[in-house]
Amino acid sequence: MIRRVAVITPASANRSAHLHRQREFLRTVGAPRSEAGRASDVEVEVEHIEAWLDADEPAASDLSVQLHVPPGPYGLRVGAGRNAAARLAQSRGADLLVFLDVDCLPGPTLLERYVAASSDHPDEILNGPVTYLASPQRPDSPSDLAAMTRPHPARPRPRDGETAAATSAQYDLFWSLSFAVTPAVWDRLGGFDEAYEGYGAEDTDLGRRARSLGIGMRWVGGAHAYHQWHPSGSPPWRHLDDILRNGAVFAERWGEWPMGGWLRAFLDAGAIEPVDGGFRRVPAGS
Repeated sequence: MIRRVAVITPASANRSAHLHRQREFLRTVGAPRSEAGRASDVEVEVEHIEAWLDADEPAASDLSVQLHVPPGPYGLRVGAGRNAAARLAQSRGADLLVFLDVDCLPGPTLLERYVAASSDHPDEILNGPVTYLASPQRPDSPSDLAAMTRPHPARPRPRDGETAAATSAQYDLFWSLSFAVTPAVWDRLGGFDEAYEGYGAEDTDLGRRARSLGIGMRWVGGAHAYHQWHPSGSPPWRHLDDILRNGAVFAERWGEWPMGGWLRAFLDAGAIEPVDGGFRRVPAGS
């Protein structure tokens, strides 16, 4: 039996160095020859699909299939890019969709663990651990990653080769940095909501929708991804308007605002103020 895996990456030119390293790691990691621990012979084919989100067309690459999803009126259309890439992957026969953000490197067993978990749990969203690399850490190959592994402590981390079902309260820990679903699960979810443009909230929205639809979510031990360092702010000031706009969309649907820690930081700094159950920028001169 052949399993066809599509690795889907939303990409942009300002992350070109990260993307180049991701391409090389995917080429090196390749595909597992068979599902771990199984007697049946399962051949796995991997295709990398990049959804380019810039206004300009991407430069061609021999290592990936590319499509162009230009920005909308409010910024990069990350959810729309992932959705378009997933449609393309399905049209090309993929039976597992692995979403890996452009900042993330695949660990040596990421694909193998997702393939195995999808065989056992084909109706669930699969989430692997994510390690945030520090600024000096620039791995040259997947073999460098073991010494750098320190998954984010906010999320469960089953032992390598094991999985654990997410509790209802853990659906808000869904991160789109690295996850995998079968096409059947993706179709049930309906993809990312394209009303979210620019930064924030589209992944929390997807997690809430999965829970509302009764779709299971599972933590996959050993499916490690490694987020490459880049400059960022806390709170992310350059994304303030995106957070207010996308937060309002989320609040209308789910009855509460996401990204509460950042909103509190903006409130404490006097940059935003409460209004009509939501938030707005403090008018200039106030």
